[in-house]
Amino acid sequence: MERRIGVVGILVQDRRQAAGKINSILSEYGEIIVGRMGVPYREKNLAVIALIVDGTTDEIGAMTGKLGNIKGVMVRSALISR
Repeated sequence: MERRIGVVGILVQDRRQAAGKINSILSEYGEIIVGRMGVPYREKNLAVIALIVDGTTDEIGAMTGKLGNIKGVMVRSALISR
């Protein structure tokens, strides 16, 4: 299966509520995550997470789908073929 490299952006509207679920999913898909940067925006109770990923479309789609099903979490990705 063809692998893709890309960026996944995650916007978390209620970070206190969602952090545990998000971290659990990211740990589950740790083998496709090349890098991660998280920036809390405490004044707005928001967090922005940027992931660099390297995986199949199915792997990346499964991860982003699970993340997007968490209440208050929005996910967008941009992928290219390697």
